[in-house]
Amino acid sequence: MTLAILLSLLIGITLGLLGGGGSILTVPILVYALHVEAKEAIATSLLVVGVTSFVAMLQHARRGSVSWRVGLVFGLAGMAGAYLGGWMARFIPSPLLLLFFALIMFATAWAMLRNGHKAEQPRNPGDCLDCIPLGEVIVHGLVVGAVTGLVGAGGGFLVVPALTLLGGLPMHLAIGTSLLVIAMKSAAGFLGYLTHVSVDYKLASVVAGSAVAGSFLGSWLAHRIHARHLRKGFAWFVIAMACYILYRERLKILPSLLDLWAHLQVLAAPLFS
Repeated sequence: MTLAILLSLLIGITLGLLGGGGSILTVPILVYALHVEAKEAIATSLLVVGVTSFVAMLQHARRGSVSWRVGLVFGLAGMAGAYLGGWMARFIPSPLLLLFFALIMFATAWAMLRNGHKAEQPRNPGDCLDCIPLGEVIVHGLVVGAVTGLVGAGGGFLVVPALTLLGGLPMHLAIGTSLLVIAMKSAAGFLGYLTHVSVDYKLASVVAGSAVAGSFLGSWLAHRIHARHLRKGFAWFVIAMACYILYRERLKILPSLLDLWAHLQVLAAPLFS
């Protein structure tokens, strides 16, 4: 349990510092360090990250670093997608969920490294929904929410780029707003997973409590580090974790794909008979 507490502190520091990345740490910690089954780990990570994000968001809100209108619209759309994604995860083998998790991490890191200069172009927070078509905010929220619910990821490392690249929010404001969105989506995704997965609430409480403690330090650091350094460090951190997940799951991916294909053929057989 001591190992769980120490590693969970890193989850909170990451969330408070970057506005995301909590699930990037939580899922591997639960699966590889604490030996929790993948789908249970994803469900637990949604609970842990949701609680920690909410507490960290309150800290950012005290500093005026949350855009409430953008966050609530994005978050409500994300909740709908997250619940659906959490429910659908029952049909997908665990190694494929982790593969999808890693591929999303690569794509997001690439987008942040390639287009990150746009995040430096701030707009007034109150004008954001006037600058962005409401439909785009809702569509992005649904898609990011579905990814979050499906693999327990896609929190900050998809929301922060969406808010900076789509919304034009400055990095520090995007971090605070993403925490609001993550808390909302994680709650919905967790409820979706509860339809088919049980959770060890004792372990979840220990991990969440330690992560919340770490989030206070992360939030303090977030306002003392340059946005460009935050963005680049965030992107390379995501790439490193994605490589590690692919390495650990490399021998399970092909058999899982074959099993999924066989299952799909059985389901589709009545349509062609």
